[in-house]
Amino acid sequence: TTEINCLIELFCLSLFSSKIESITMSTAATETPTIKEEEKVTSPPETKKQKMALEQSPDAEWPEAWLMSDDVKDQRNLNKCDPNVPVDAAGMRDLGICYWKLDADAYTYPVKAVPWDPKDAVDPKLSQLRDDRGYSYADIITIHPDHLPEYEKKLKSFFEEHIHDAEEIRYILGGSGFFDIRNKDDKWVRVHVKKGDLMTLPEGIYHRFTCDDKNIIHAMRLFIGQPVWTPFNRPAEEHPSRKKYVDGFLEEEKKTD
Repeated sequence: TTEINCLIELFCLSLFSSKIESITMSTAATETPTIKEEEKVTSPPETKKQKMALEQSPDAEWPEAWLMSDDVKDQRNLNKCDPNVPVDAAGMRDLGICYWKLDADAYTYPVKAVPWDPKDAVDPKLSQLRDDRGYSYADIITIHPDHLPEYEKKLKSFFEEHIHDAEEIRYILGGSGFFDIRNKDDKWVRVHVKKGDLMTLPEGIYHRFTCDDKNIIHAMRLFIGQPVWTPFNRPAEEHPSRKKYVDGFLEEEKKTD
């Protein structure tokens, strides 16, 4: 009888131990996903890198500019004051000018293409500017007696002081010329643009253009949306684009004085 009772007790202990082991394993199994879930919640989410806009060129790369002399006998000459009065990059930026230096020697462009699809750009900097600023139309022209009928007549018309009702964007692919822009004292600032210069003029600024004494410039004109060809000759003070420029760049200075 004693032996039978011992066997019964051992059997009961064995069943109890198996039950405890089963409960422990079950508990561990149900807790494991909870730990993983907590780790998943506390892990920082992945963030995508934001693409930065192409920065404008450093001041040292900006084109040479100066105040023009009032005595202009030939629009294609330098026409500097005596002594010369230079205008630095900060002075041009203050008028709303933007500027990038690109490598025009590294890529080939047609002499003339009207239109030229900006999606065809293979220069990575030009492609980024196109995307950054939303340029969707372009053309390429060469201003030279051999490529532009009535060259002298057209050059005189380009030199009429005017505004546009959109930003003006010019990328110089070859040759050189002058953009004249009015400063805040209504004086002419002459900017000498050359190969590789990409410059924008703000909507509503009084300006004019001419080739220099080399009589050739190869340029790309870029546009946001439909191209804007119409110049509005001075006086254009009541034009909405002129008012926009005055409010943004001229009146702003008066407010800070």
